[in-house]
Amino acid sequence: MTERRRRTIAVTIITFLVVCALQFPTIKQQIIAPQNQPKQQQLPQSSEGTEKAAEVLASLDIKGRAPKAGYSREQFGSGWADIGNCDVRNLVLKRDMHEIKLADDSCTVQSGVLNDPYTGKTIIFTRGPSTSDDVQIDHVVALADAWQKGAQYMTASVRLQIASDSLNLLAVDGPTNQKKSAGDAATWLPPNKAYRCRYVARQIAVKSKYDLWVTQAEHDAMENVLQSCPDQRLPIVTVAEQ
Repeated sequence: MTERRRRTIAVTIITFLVVCALQFPTIKQQIIAPQNQPKQQQLPQSSEGTEKAAEVLASLDIKGRAPKAGYSREQFGSGWADIGNCDVRNLVLKRDMHEIKLADDSCTVQSGVLNDPYTGKTIIFTRGPSTSDDVQIDHVVALADAWQKGAQYMTASVRLQIASDSLNLLAVDGPTNQKKSAGDAATWLPPNKAYRCRYVARQIAVKSKYDLWVTQAEHDAMENVLQSCPDQRLPIVTVAEQ
């Protein structure tokens, strides 16, 4: 190899090393920087567990309704609780909808698309005075129902948990939620029959978690639904991917 050839190779190697040295801090910054960004607050997600809904239903106490006297929404906390820098309503909207657009506060959902579990229809949601109620947050076990089936004997802090537990919350079609009102499985089931097994399983999961009882009529209605899906599992709450 000639002296000129050796010099050319040496210059090429040095140039390559200098370029790498200059680029490395930038590459390293690109890798590390996202880890230092604040994570958006999210609710835990739910997935199917291992417990069969029918078996857990059989373990629930069966009693009559307690009097509704003394019930008010404030017994379960005043409005939607805050988690971090966001309120539970907007966190549920973010969890259950897709194609969402947030306000500058990174909390308020301005628009999104909901695949409504109760009706099976697709709802295009836009926040506004006449449109915000198109999508509502349902307490799967209604708070008035919980009150009459054990919650009135619990502490205020436990009742607040019931009202804010993501296991007990779903974004759903507003008018359908209004029709449900405080109904239990004996008086109301989702018109979307394909969702009824999962709906009843979620109610059973909430009632089991908080030691709430069921009436005989409610138990029989749940049992009837689960006959078509005997292997239906209870949903469980898992940590969401951030």
